[in-house]
Amino acid sequence: MKHPSVALVAVLLLAAAPQDPADGISPVGDDGKALNMDFETGTLQDWTATGTAFEGQPVKGDTVAKRRADMTSGHKGQYWIGTYEKGGDAPVGTLTSVPFKITHPWCVFYVAGGAHENTNVTLYTYPDKRVIAKVSGDDSETLKPVAVDLGALVGQQMYIRLNDQNTGGWGHINFDHFRFFAEKPKLPSLRPQAAPVSHDAFKYAGLSPEEAAKAMTVADGFHVTLFAGEPDLVQPIAMALDERGRIWIAENESYPIWRPPAEGGKCRIVVFEDTKGDGKFDKKTVFIDNLNFVSGLEVGYGGVFIGAPPYLLFVPDKDGRDKPDGPPVVLLDGWEHQDTHETLNTFIWGPDGWLYGNHGVFTHSNVGKPGAPDAERKKLNAGFWRYHPLKQKFEVFAEGASNQWGIDFDDHGQAFATACVIPHLYHVIQGARYQRQAGQHFNPYTYDDIKTIADHRHYVGAKGPHAGNGLSDAAGGGHAHCGCMVYLGDNFPPEYRGKIFFNNIHGARVNMDVPEPKGSGFVGKHGNDFILANDLWSQILNLRYGPDGGAYFIDWYDKQQCHSMNPNDHDRSNGRIFKIVYKTPEEKPVDLRKLGTKELVDLTLHPNDWYVRHARKVLAERQPGAEAWKPLAEIALHHADGTRVLRAMWALHVTGGFTEELALGLLGHPDPYVRAWSIQLGLEDHAPARIVERMAELAVKDESPIVRLYLASGAQRLSIAERAPIVEALLQHGEDADDHNLPLMYWYAAEPVAGADVRSAALMAAKSKIPRLREYISRRMTASVSK
Repeated sequence: MKHPSVALVAVLLLAAAPQDPADGISPVGDDGKALNMDFETGTLQDWTATGTAFEGQPVKGDTVAKRRADMTSGHKGQYWIGTYEKGGDAPVGTLTSVPFKITHPWCVFYVAGGAHENTNVTLYTYPDKRVIAKVSGDDSETLKPVAVDLGALVGQQMYIRLNDQNTGGWGHINFDHFRFFAEKPKLPSLRPQAAPVSHDAFKYAGLSPEEAAKAMTVADGFHVTLFAGEPDLVQPIAMALDERGRIWIAENESYPIWRPPAEGGKCRIVVFEDTKGDGKFDKKTVFIDNLNFVSGLEVGYGGVFIGAPPYLLFVPDKDGRDKPDGPPVVLLDGWEHQDTHETLNTFIWGPDGWLYGNHGVFTHSNVGKPGAPDAERKKLNAGFWRYHPLKQKFEVFAEGASNQWGIDFDDHGQAFATACVIPHLYHVIQGARYQRQAGQHFNPYTYDDIKTIADHRHYVGAKGPHAGNGLSDAAGGGHAHCGCMVYLGDNFPPEYRGKIFFNNIHGARVNMDVPEPKGSGFVGKHGNDFILANDLWSQILNLRYGPDGGAYFIDWYDKQQCHSMNPNDHDRSNGRIFKIVYKTPEEKPVDLRKLGTKELVDLTLHPNDWYVRHARKVLAERQPGAEAWKPLAEIALHHADGTRVLRAMWALHVTGGFTEELALGLLGHPDPYVRAWSIQLGLEDHAPARIVERMAELAVKDESPIVRLYLASGAQRLSIAERAPIVEALLQHGEDADDHNLPLMYWYAAEPVAGADVRSAALMAAKSKIPRLREYISRRMTASVSK
């Protein structure tokens, strides 16, 4: 018998009851006796629990009404499942029923609790475990009936799983009273229809570039056009925009096989330019070819930065004629390629003038300058790195995650990155250590790492991310994400500013997440999907907005969605650049290289951050000195908008004008992000004594968790003696105990202090008002004593 279609498993949410669901028919076991699907035994008989969320269940009576005047439990009989009622939102786990026969074409059950994707009731077929339907709560405690069409499955077996995998607000599930019905229950809808899990279907699979642009679904007012496509472009793996608005593309025809550099390569850097202003390229220039396995690209400082393992290369082009002035220069080596889709990737200029990039978990690099001994190198296998083009310094900015392939910055200079397999969205903090897809952190005393900020998943089910492949349309498409753009342009409607856009590989769409500030960081909310490609072959790798505010995105375009080392699995003949705009933005020629210092400084206040970023980069290349410092300092000291103050600070920093005196003055600024960035910029090259002294004062007195986050980051760059008083003060902020980032960031700064001296560690633990930190300090003390 075939499994039900999307229409057949449509979930109907029910309100008033012309037919009482209590009159339904209970599922029975092999012995013909009714199963405990309503929990009226007062036990979890016929169910199996994992984790701790379902400890002490079921709940008896209406405990909800006693604590919330605005809600009731809505349960049937005496007993029901309500994970908040026993353990609150923190515990996680599953509760799975025994399999039973589907005897009637409809079922009804009651559900409430969190509206998260991972707090849900999921129905499965048995034994093949195909998802029939999945329903979350509606951020209410009152149980409401839900009906599911099982008509195509009568006579087969099924089972039920309750999933409570969320620890945030409304991170719990309520459930009661599963019953079969002979006819469709005729009950009106109580809340918006919940989308069931269904097997994903795509209208197209393999379109021409022009057809692919026309096939995409976007919101009203937006439209997508083709900027370039095959045969003019193939295998675009990386992109960058220069100060003229031109698009630089790295084409990688070698993928998935890395070849020794001596054998030459099949990769090139190509420049695409629209000289007519009609939205399509009309000039193509091959900047350099015969490269090996290119994976990253950025433009600036008189040349092009290229990731091509084992190297980070720089190809000079000081006159800007799009021809190399000489052979590639090796800036860094030691970049490995054990997994050829987890090499250095998605380069981007940070607001502080550093070149940032990602690195995957299954590739094990040991990065340093050519010829550097092991002691001068940095090990990296999952994380975020940065390189300074003028100081020629390399740093691991943060550790962890998976095979992330996207990073960008918001108006406050906060970095966000997307990942695959593990939960998908991260607020990237200097010195942080994040959840890893595999392997261990380099520091054995890490003890725990920072998890995703997303309060949702883009895949369904509780069997792991890969089990959701092909089933996750309703959740956002699947677990694999690529690219990251925090939109700060001036073309999209205002409500899109600051939203995070990234591609969903299996879902062939661009997801949009909404970062909402919370504590020291953010919660990533599930926004509406931004672009639906409607084409199974679509493989968008990155997005960038340009001078007119429209956004360009590159499409690898391949029938093979997942990484495969078999070259025959991949189609190398495809590649596209698309552009999405809202209505009709004005397109005009731009070349920031032709502007003077004053004009570049004035762009610090431009509403489109493309101008801000590129003007800052040109200023950094020129190093104009006092001519730029005076007007920038005026903005930094007197502008009312904190985001504009930050822009001026960053421009001062990259041009050498952000002085210690200015940093000390801005440590008293009312905007916490300004105070925070004054710490990071002030500590970049060394640790001025006066700034360290002020950090200790701020650790005691500053009321902002954002500032305390930067204090914890900055403390990691200090000696044990310098950081000790800062760390001790931070640990006394008991209000930070439940913050998403702060307890662990405090620990990463405190761990060397705790490991240096047992007596000092004991005193620090005694003063700490964060329970988790007392535990970690004790563990670290024990490890020191046992050595």
